[in-house]
Formats: sequence, structure tokens, C-alpha cells
Amino acid sequence: MSTATMTAPLTKPGADEGRIGLRANLRHIGALVRRNALQIKHDPESMFDVLLMPVIFILLFTYVFGGAIAGKGNQQEYIQRLVPGMMAMMGMNIAMAVGMGVNEDFRKGVMDRFRTMPIARSSVLIAKIVVEIGRMLIATAILLGMGFLLGLEIRGTIPEFLGAIVLSTAFGAALMWIFILLGLAVRTPQAVQGMAMVVLMPLQFGSSIFAPTTSMPGWLEGFTQVNPVSNLADAARALINGQGAVAHPTLVTLGWAVAITAVTMPLAVSRFRKKT
Repeated sequence: MSTATMTAPLTKPGADEGRIGLRANLRHIGALVRRNALQIKHDPESMFDVLLMPVIFILLFTYVFGGAIAGKGNQQEYIQRLVPGMMAMMGMNIAMAVGMGVNEDFRKGVMDRFRTMPIARSSVLIAKIVVEIGRMLIATAILLGMGFLLGLEIRGTIPEFLGAIVLSTAFGAALMWIFILLGLAVRTPQAVQGMAMVVLMPLQFGSSIFAPTTSMPGWLEGFTQVNPVSNLADAARALINGQGAVAHPTLVTLGWAVAITAVTMPLAVSRFRKKT
């Protein structure tokens, strides 16, 4: 054995992340996606929120609050308003669960094992996002299925309807990076949930998801106009109902999604590398 070989520095697994090629990165992501999907298969209770939350929320708001908000006998029109708005809400709630899951994985030592492997750090988090997008689409499908049972109509075109789903998914995926970063920053899943609810509740209920903003006080109506959730709800509503402004709320929503991802994704990956 040569002297050069004997004195060559040992490289910590994963240290040469920048040298991992695109194809290898995709293979790593695919393998981690399969691992995460199998984990769900072995723990089917983890899907309860996805399966039950859309049913409970749509029934609750339609039959408990729908008459008060839209007027008795106007539940059909309220369904046309509520379901597109709740597509935004599904993404936000799933995103919160991502942060809690990442935090729990660190507490169990799962992430420490991943960090010793010669894989890109970002692939671990991207795989998590991919699986959670799948969960989000399942929740959205159940929400829409319940909506159709209650009388929801696609008044726009099929491409517009699919566009509403894609837009909601893109915004929800962007939010996941925020909650992954939060999950890496705090100590317990309960802290993630508590801090997330403080942020999500005003964004969800201080928006156009459930009620027209014209009935709100002036200061709150002003907040709803800059609330990205309102823009997403308005865009999805216009696409599904085939009426109303589409371009402006859609562009604003996409702008928010891109900006959130551009800022929080690098921060989350950096925090993932350094977390102890």
C-alpha cells in the first residue's frame, strides 16, 4: 500500500454532497419515497387525518355554519364557495403534519442514520415532500368526492378544474418547507403543532375560504386582501366555477409559492445538515 493511500484523508459519508449527480440524486429520492410509503403502509393510522379531516370539515361547515353564512336554502351555492376554498385548507393542514413528522424522525434517530449515508441531504427532505404531496392529493380527492355528493358542480372546464388542483398542491408543497424548517428548529412535535396553529388559524379564518370578505370589519378585510390563502381560495373558486378573476389571484399564489420555496428550502436543507 502506498504512502499516499495510507495518508489520504477519510471522507465522512455525505460530505461530498455537491458531487452527487442528478441521476444518483433521483435514485436516492426514489428509494426514500418508497421507504416513506412503506412506513405509511405499516402504520395506516397515520392516514386518519387525510381520510377523515376533509369529511368532517365539509360536513361541519356546510350544515352547521352554511345556513348562517349563505342563508337558509342557499347551501348549494355555499358548497360552490366552500369546497374550492377548503382545497387551500387541506394543503395547510398536511403541511403542518410534515413538520411534526420531521421533528419526530429526529427524536427517534432516523434522520441521524440518513445523515451518515453518502446521499444528498436535500434528497431526504424532498422525498418527504413527495410522499406528503401524495397524501395531500388523497385528501383533496376525498374533499372533492364529498363535495360532489353534496352537490358541487364543475362549472368551468376540465382543464380549469385540474388547474385548481395543481395550484392548491403547489402552494401546499411550498408551505411544507416552512414547517420542515420549523420542525428542525424546535424541540418537540407538540411545539411544532402549537406554533403552527398560531400561524394557520388567522390565515385560514382571516381569509375568503369560508365567508365573503365584504362582511368583515375594514381592518380584517384589508388583511384578507394580502393573505395568500385568500388569493389561492379565490383562484380555485374562479377556476372551478368558471367565473370571476383568474389571472391575478393565480399569479399572486404562484408568486408566493415560488418565493416561499426559494427562501425556506435552502434554509431547511442547511438546518438539516447542522442540526445536532
